[in-house]
Formats: sequence, structure tokens, C-alpha cells
Amino acid sequence: MNTLQEIERAVSQLSPEELAAFRAWFAEFDAAVWDQQFEADVVAGRLDALAEKALQDLREGRCTDL
Repeated sequence: MNTLQEIERAVSQLSPEELAAFRAWFAEFDAAVWDQQFEADVVAGRLDALAEKALQDLREGRCTDL
């Protein structure tokens, strides 16, 4: 059995309270991983073109206030 299957089986056996706690923990964990990836992408310049496009749109009046 592989690790993913073991995790799935373990999660499926959690009580409702344990599942709620796991869900909260996983949401925080997933957000932290996403933040790290986003920060790495920023440092590597992977978002520069998108940022420049957004700024150009703003300068040229193609944006609306929310």
C-alpha cells in the first residue's frame, strides 16, 4: 500500500471532531505551501510580466474601481 492510500484510509477513519481539526490544520498547511510557492515565483520573476500588464492596463484606464 502506498502512502497516499494510507493517508486516505486514516482520514476516512477520523471522528467528526478529528476530521474538523484535520481540515483546519490542512487548510493552514496548504495556505502556507501556496504562500511559499508564490513568494518563490515573485523572487524568480515569474510574475513580472503579469504585474507589468496590470500596471499598463491601469495607466491606460482599462481598470474599474471596486
